[in-house]
Amino acid sequence: MPPDATLTKQRILEGARTEFAAYGLAGARIDRIAEKAEVNKRSIYAHFGPKEELFDLVVSTSLATMADAVQFTEDDLAGYAVRLFDYLRAEPSTLRLTTWANLERPTTTPSEHLTYQTKVAALASRFERHATDVLAMTLGLVTSWASSSPALIATAGPGGVWTDERRDMLSSGVAALERKFEARA
Repeated sequence: MPPDATLTKQRILEGARTEFAAYGLAGARIDRIAEKAEVNKRSIYAHFGPKEELFDLVVSTSLATMADAVQFTEDDLAGYAVRLFDYLRAEPSTLRLTTWANLERPTTTPSEHLTYQTKVAALASRFERHATDVLAMTLGLVTSWASSSPALIATAGPGGVWTDERRDMLSSGVAALERKFEARA
Protein backbone atom coordinates (compact mmCIF):
# COMPACT_ATOMS: atom_id res chain seq x y z
CA MET A 1 0.00 0.00 0.00
CA PRO A 2 1.46 3.41 -0.95
CA PRO A 3 2.05 6.02 1.77
CA ASP A 4 -0.79 8.44 2.54
CA ALA A 5 -0.16 11.66 0.59
CA THR A 6 -2.28 13.64 3.04
CA LEU A 7 -0.04 12.70 5.96
CA THR A 8 3.05 13.42 3.89
CA LYS A 9 1.75 16.86 2.97
CA GLN A 10 0.89 17.56 6.60
CA ARG A 11 4.40 16.63 7.73
CA ILE A 12 5.88 18.85 5.02
CA LEU A 13 3.69 21.79 6.04
CA GLU A 14 4.59 21.34 9.71
CA GLY A 15 8.30 21.15 8.88
CA ALA A 16 8.00 24.15 6.56
CA ARG A 17 6.21 26.20 9.21
CA THR A 18 8.99 25.53 11.72
CA GLU A 19 11.72 26.24 9.16
CA PHE A 20 10.17 29.41 7.74
CA ALA A 21 9.34 30.81 11.19
CA ALA A 22 12.96 30.34 12.24
CA TYR A 23 14.77 31.43 9.07
CA GLY A 24 12.34 33.24 6.78
CA LEU A 25 12.08 32.57 3.08
CA ALA A 26 15.66 33.40 2.17
CA GLY A 27 17.25 31.51 5.04
CA ALA A 28 15.02 28.44 4.93
CA ARG A 29 16.41 25.31 3.35
CA ILE A 30 14.35 22.68 1.56
CA ASP A 31 16.73 19.98 2.73
CA ARG A 32 16.01 20.86 6.39
CA ILE A 33 12.26 20.85 5.70
CA ALA A 34 12.63 17.45 4.03
CA GLU A 35 14.59 16.14 7.00
CA LYS A 36 11.99 17.39 9.50
CA ALA A 37 9.15 15.94 7.39
CA GLU A 38 11.01 12.68 6.76
CA VAL A 39 10.58 12.99 2.99
CA ASN A 40 12.92 13.63 0.10
CA LYS A 41 13.24 17.11 -1.43
CA ARG A 42 11.63 15.98 -4.66
CA SER A 43 8.45 15.14 -2.72
CA ILE A 44 8.24 18.72 -1.44
CA TYR A 45 8.54 20.17 -4.93
CA ALA A 46 6.04 17.64 -6.31
CA HIS A 47 3.43 18.52 -3.68
CA PHE A 48 4.01 22.27 -3.31
CA GLY A 49 6.15 23.62 -6.14
CA PRO A 50 8.94 26.14 -5.56
CA LYS A 51 10.01 27.25 -2.09
CA GLU A 52 8.33 30.65 -2.56
CA GLU A 53 4.95 29.01 -3.16
CA LEU A 54 5.39 26.80 -0.11
CA PHE A 55 6.29 29.86 1.99
CA ASP A 56 3.23 31.77 0.75
CA LEU A 57 1.00 28.79 1.52
CA VAL A 58 2.42 28.42 5.04
CA VAL A 59 1.94 32.13 5.77
CA SER A 60 -1.59 32.29 4.34
CA THR A 61 -2.59 29.12 6.20
CA SER A 62 -1.22 30.55 9.44
CA LEU A 63 -3.14 33.79 8.92
CA ALA A 64 -6.35 31.93 8.10
CA THR A 65 -5.97 29.77 11.20
CA MET A 66 -5.42 32.89 13.31
CA ALA A 67 -8.44 34.64 11.76
CA ASP A 68 -10.62 31.62 12.55
CA ALA A 69 -9.34 31.45 16.13
CA VAL A 70 -9.49 35.20 16.84
CA GLN A 71 -12.85 36.58 15.83
CA PHE A 72 -12.83 40.26 14.88
CA THR A 73 -15.44 42.36 16.62
CA GLU A 74 -15.69 45.97 15.51
CA ASP A 75 -17.75 46.96 18.56
CA ASP A 76 -15.12 45.60 21.00
CA LEU A 77 -11.73 46.41 19.55
CA ALA A 78 -10.03 46.13 22.96
CA GLY A 79 -11.40 42.61 23.35
CA TYR A 80 -10.21 41.72 19.86
CA ALA A 81 -6.74 43.08 20.67
CA VAL A 82 -6.57 40.99 23.85
CA ARG A 83 -7.68 37.84 22.03
CA LEU A 84 -5.08 38.50 19.34
CA PHE A 85 -2.41 39.11 22.01
CA ASP A 86 -3.33 35.81 23.69
CA TYR A 87 -3.22 33.95 20.38
CA LEU A 88 0.19 35.36 19.44
CA ARG A 89 1.50 34.62 22.93
CA ALA A 90 0.45 30.98 22.45
CA GLU A 91 1.47 30.82 18.75
CA PRO A 92 4.58 33.02 18.36
CA SER A 93 5.50 31.37 15.08
CA THR A 94 2.53 33.10 13.43
CA LEU A 95 3.96 36.50 14.30
CA ARG A 96 7.43 35.43 13.13
CA LEU A 97 5.99 34.18 9.82
CA THR A 98 4.12 37.42 9.18
CA THR A 99 7.21 39.45 10.06
CA TRP A 100 9.27 37.44 7.58
CA ALA A 101 6.54 37.81 4.97
CA ASN A 102 6.48 41.59 5.43
CA LEU A 103 10.25 41.71 4.96
CA GLU A 104 10.62 39.23 2.13
CA ARG A 105 7.27 39.22 0.32
CA PRO A 106 5.99 42.79 0.64
CA THR A 107 3.18 42.36 -1.87
CA THR A 108 -0.26 41.52 -0.57
CA THR A 109 -2.37 38.56 -1.55
CA PRO A 110 -6.01 39.11 -2.59
CA SER A 111 -7.30 37.26 0.49
CA GLU A 112 -5.09 39.30 2.83
CA HIS A 113 -6.27 42.53 1.19
CA LEU A 114 -9.90 41.45 1.52
CA THR A 115 -9.41 40.60 5.20
CA TYR A 116 -8.13 44.09 6.01
CA GLN A 117 -10.64 45.79 3.71
CA THR A 118 -13.48 43.98 5.50
CA LYS A 119 -12.20 45.02 8.94
CA VAL A 120 -11.72 48.65 7.90
CA ALA A 121 -15.22 48.73 6.40
CA ALA A 122 -16.66 47.33 9.64
CA LEU A 123 -14.83 49.97 11.67
CA ALA A 124 -15.90 52.82 9.37
CA SER A 125 -19.31 53.09 11.02
CA ARG A 126 -17.60 54.01 14.30
CA PHE A 127 -14.47 55.80 13.17
CA GLU A 128 -15.38 57.10 9.69
CA ARG A 129 -12.26 58.16 7.79
CA HIS A 130 -9.98 57.09 10.67
CA ALA A 131 -10.95 53.42 10.52
CA THR A 132 -7.68 52.38 8.84
CA ASP A 133 -5.66 54.35 11.41
CA VAL A 134 -7.53 52.78 14.31
CA LEU A 135 -6.95 49.27 12.98
CA ALA A 136 -3.26 49.95 12.27
CA MET A 137 -2.70 51.43 15.72
CA THR A 138 -4.54 48.56 17.39
CA LEU A 139 -2.44 45.97 15.57
CA GLY A 140 0.66 48.04 16.30
CA LEU A 141 -0.10 47.97 20.02
CA VAL A 142 -0.68 44.21 19.95
CA THR A 143 2.62 43.52 18.17
CA SER A 144 4.73 46.38 19.55
CA TRP A 145 6.98 44.21 21.66
CA ALA A 146 7.63 41.81 18.79
CA SER A 147 9.16 44.61 16.76
CA SER A 148 11.08 46.17 19.62
CA SER A 149 14.84 46.20 19.95
CA PRO A 150 16.35 43.30 21.89
CA ALA A 151 17.91 45.95 24.16
CA LEU A 152 14.45 47.30 25.05
CA ILE A 153 13.03 43.80 25.45
CA ALA A 154 15.85 43.05 27.92
CA THR A 155 14.44 45.76 30.19
CA ALA A 156 10.94 44.22 30.21
CA GLY A 157 11.49 42.52 33.53
CA PRO A 158 10.39 39.15 34.89
CA GLY A 159 8.13 37.15 32.64
CA GLY A 160 9.32 38.79 29.46
CA VAL A 161 7.07 40.87 27.26
CA TRP A 162 3.97 38.65 26.86
CA THR A 163 2.70 39.01 30.43
CA ASP A 164 -0.82 39.32 31.79
CA GLU A 165 0.04 42.82 33.03
CA ARG A 166 0.95 43.91 29.51
CA ARG A 167 -2.21 42.22 28.24
CA ASP A 168 -4.23 44.41 30.64
CA MET A 169 -2.31 47.53 29.58
CA LEU A 170 -3.05 46.64 25.95
CA SER A 171 -6.75 46.42 26.69
CA SER A 172 -6.71 49.82 28.39
CA GLY A 173 -4.65 51.36 25.61
CA VAL A 174 -6.94 50.15 22.84
CA ALA A 175 -10.02 51.22 24.80
CA ALA A 176 -8.50 54.71 25.10
CA LEU A 177 -7.74 54.67 21.38
CA GLU A 178 -11.36 53.74 20.67
CA ARG A 179 -12.66 56.60 22.83
CA LYS A 180 -10.30 59.10 21.26
CA PHE A 181 -11.20 58.26 17.67
CA GLU A 182 -14.92 57.87 18.32
CA ALA A 183 -14.89 61.44 19.60
CA ARG A 184 -13.23 62.54 16.33
CA ALA A 185 -15.66 60.70 14.04
